[in-house]
Amino acid sequence: MATNRKVIITCAVTGAIHTPSMSPYLPVTASEIADAAIGAAEAGASIVHLHARDPQDGRPDQTPEAFAPFLQVIKQRSDCVVNITTGGAPTMSIQERVRPAESWQPELASLNMGSMNFGLFPMLGRFDAQLKHQWERDYLGNKGILFRNTFEDIEYILGTLSPKGTRFEFECYDTAHLYNLKHFHDAGLVKGPLFIQTVFGLMGGIGAHYDDVMHMKRTADRLFGDQYRWSVLGAGKNQLSIAAIAAALGGHVRVGLEDSLWAGPGKLAENNAQQVRAVRQIIEGLGHEIATPSEARQLLSLKGADAVGF
Repeated sequence: MATNRKVIITCAVTGAIHTPSMSPYLPVTASEIADAAIGAAEAGASIVHLHARDPQDGRPDQTPEAFAPFLQVIKQRSDCVVNITTGGAPTMSIQERVRPAESWQPELASLNMGSMNFGLFPMLGRFDAQLKHQWERDYLGNKGILFRNTFEDIEYILGTLSPKGTRFEFECYDTAHLYNLKHFHDAGLVKGPLFIQTVFGLMGGIGAHYDDVMHMKRTADRLFGDQYRWSVLGAGKNQLSIAAIAAALGGHVRVGLEDSLWAGPGKLAENNAQQVRAVRQIIEGLGHEIATPSEARQLLSLKGADAVGF
């Protein structure tokens, strides 16, 4: 087990996977997203990972203007690190996906490290009867979603955001994504410390078995040595079990309603802060400490909140 150390908690408060009919607690409006992020930060998250949504029907909205209201409120009310998605939704173009981070120049932006099948359709069977909007049914039922992240796309995002001092949460859904990141690291297009978010349990990516977690960690260790900071997220019911494994092995963790709607079997999480408190209990129970935003900035070599564009 790792010795006493600082653990970064990231909270992804709304995302683009779950739809509003699935849970009344999913943040949709700008004020709901801001409150969710601030509540998560107060509970112990040093980083908040942000998407925007159309306030009318909750569909993903990747316009810079949709991010503006909650970015400004979060900065006024919290010192947490703001991470803006460049994933957006898997149905969007790369140009559309990068625009909010390009406009607002955050300290961190997410960056998906490879193309993949993106299987949301199993959720349709579980939630079909309660879906209120046709877009939700069309989106979840689409078995043809290919989440495009080519080498050209990744290089485009790096070239757009790196000159602004934005660093990256590299989202790796499978082993090949780690090798893709290794390519960009060897080419000098990204520099350590790399913040690698290994993703488990999403259909189309690697599974959520203990062996899957260990395989991704061993591969990252071999490829990057001491040049990276390892974090994990587990999708759905796997959220806390994956976090517990990683925390015991020396990793950082990500929770939030983007990744899981649940607070236990059959029990919806009532807010993001509830999930942060749950994972914080695990981390502190292992004898570790929660990283403050200042400590997270130091661990990840971030530019600081005074250098963002909002």
